[in-house]
Amino acid sequence: MARKSINYVCQECGAAAPKWSGRCDNCGAWNTLVEEAAAESAPKGLGAKKGRKIEFQGLKGEAEQPPRQITGIAEFDRVSGGGMVAGSTLLVGGDPGIGKSTLLLQVAAQLSKSLSPVFISGEESLDQLRMRAERLGVADTNVKLAAATSVRDIAASVGGPGGPDLVIIDSIQTMFLDNLDSAPGTVTQVRTSAQELIRLAKRSGFALILVGHVTKDGQIAGPRVLEHMVDTVLYFEGDRGHQFRILRAVKNRYGPTDEIGVFEMTGRGLAEVENPSALFLGDRESQVSGASVFAGMEGSRPLLVEIQSLSTPSQPGAARRAVVGWDGARLAMVLAVLEARAGLALGGMDVYLNVAGGLKISEPAADLAVAAALVSSVSGVPVPAETVVFGEIGLSGEIRAVPQADARLKEAAKLGFTGAIMPPPPRAKGKKASEKPRAGKMEITEVSHIVDLLALFAQPDNKSDDKSGVKTVEPFPAPAKAQGRPGHG
Repeated sequence: MARKSINYVCQECGAAAPKWSGRCDNCGAWNTLVEEAAAESAPKGLGAKKGRKIEFQGLKGEAEQPPRQITGIAEFDRVSGGGMVAGSTLLVGGDPGIGKSTLLLQVAAQLSKSLSPVFISGEESLDQLRMRAERLGVADTNVKLAAATSVRDIAASVGGPGGPDLVIIDSIQTMFLDNLDSAPGTVTQVRTSAQELIRLAKRSGFALILVGHVTKDGQIAGPRVLEHMVDTVLYFEGDRGHQFRILRAVKNRYGPTDEIGVFEMTGRGLAEVENPSALFLGDRESQVSGASVFAGMEGSRPLLVEIQSLSTPSQPGAARRAVVGWDGARLAMVLAVLEARAGLALGGMDVYLNVAGGLKISEPAADLAVAAALVSSVSGVPVPAETVVFGEIGLSGEIRAVPQADARLKEAAKLGFTGAIMPPPPRAKGKKASEKPRAGKMEITEVSHIVDLLALFAQPDNKSDDKSGVKTVEPFPAPAKAQGRPGHG
């Protein structure tokens, strides 16, 4: 009798090794190799049996838009691309206790008005689910509950005719197939269980939502192939110290991948936030140095958020850099540009940067707002009141234009802001500068170089053109150590 081969599979990256070792050679993680039985395969590849010939179709054809199952929760529908699609699979990841199960139970309750949803939990008992439903006020809805972990039992229950329209699995790490020797939560079990459930959803036509645990790095636990298998991947983000929760799409085959939904955690579950900009800026103090308001874009939605900075003299040795809600590498780049191109000495100072409200920003347009907060913190001069800031900073110190400037300005004007610090409009090659954005009643201050930003804090009384509402800053001579801009240094 042939001896069954054994592999050791890394639970972080899914790489297989013939023998156990303390460290994975592929990803470098420690103590992640788990013994699993190797999958059986034919010794001669596909063997002698011939496959069925595939019929190829032309590229041009009529494709109908898939019907949508509108949940009625506008923020969830926005992120999912307009609602759930029959036969599709959606993966939701997030930290423990962030509100994934609460949100999906509310989604199921809303869909139960016109469809038949099923909520299957492998982590909570039926009594726990009913207590949560009572707290959320959805106990009277037509949502079917079950506590199960066997994929075979789930397939037998929801795969036949007259089955549900929506199946929610909480979570995929608790599911298992009884024909595999590995334990639930291992790479093999997670991958195979998800594959069987996705195949069942496409064959039966119901929408499938999978809840996934995340690692300490914030990535969905299990093999990376899990995100490639599903149609939509959503991350539920937020800080437990704040009541705000952000639902962010990172993959969507049926809609945009840069949308976010904003929720507020309340005593009766997650409530939608229709105007997140006003909520993020609710506790802002306008006349404080080291703070600026960034006019950003999250998908099709303009979003205003406060960026806070604090600079203090550091102890001898390496200066400390602490960032919350932004990319630490990008902060290091902005600090280097401020020092090399504008002569602002920040190398001997501890720098702390925070995006208020628990929001995470990845847009390069936040560079100028971060630089304004840093310069304000060092100089002690507040950023002009009721002024928004946005623009991308290049390594040579130039300020580059960013897309959708008009939408950012309109959102700022709607919230009562009267000024904006932004780069000039982009200039096409061989042509004059394009038309400046219509400022309306807003006073626009254009900065084309990082030195111009420092001039605002040194010369705050620059005059503007009364007709256009656009103010062009006259730069001041940079310190001797600054370099990179013609006419300065």
